[in-house]
Amino acid sequence: MEQYYKIDKDDFSMAGEASSSVKRTLTKLGVEPSIIKRVAIAMYEAEINAFIHGGGGEALADISDERIRITVKDEGKGIPDLNLAMQEGWSTADEEVRKMGFGAGMGLPNIAKNTDELEIITGPGQGTEVIMVINLHK
Repeated sequence: MEQYYKIDKDDFSMAGEASSSVKRTLTKLGVEPSIIKRVAIAMYEAEINAFIHGGGGEALADISDERIRITVKDEGKGIPDLNLAMQEGWSTADEEVRKMGFGAGMGLPNIAKNTDELEIITGPGQGTEVIMVINLHK
């Protein structure tokens, strides 16, 4: 089952809607709550990063019996130093974003902690694609 979402850079009220929708779907499918929590955290962090740093983008959740594969892609400036961005507390968020409670530098580290597989394709000027896999069974 595939679910596609547009991440609209101009509608902050919809930020987080894709991850909430996937969470509801997984709940209806009877997925274990601890797995749902990991999926929701990882997808939400990627979705918010695409909204804040990438100028919007798209998310695709591919749910199978064995795993969920989530791809979040934006067309922003890209991440110039991925190793630095993976460090807890490192952030390029501006003051306005920080005042809203975002930009603490935990997005990518939280994604890494909550996924079984993680691939980040990025670079200056090419946007960012975050591919996350969470296994549904141990």
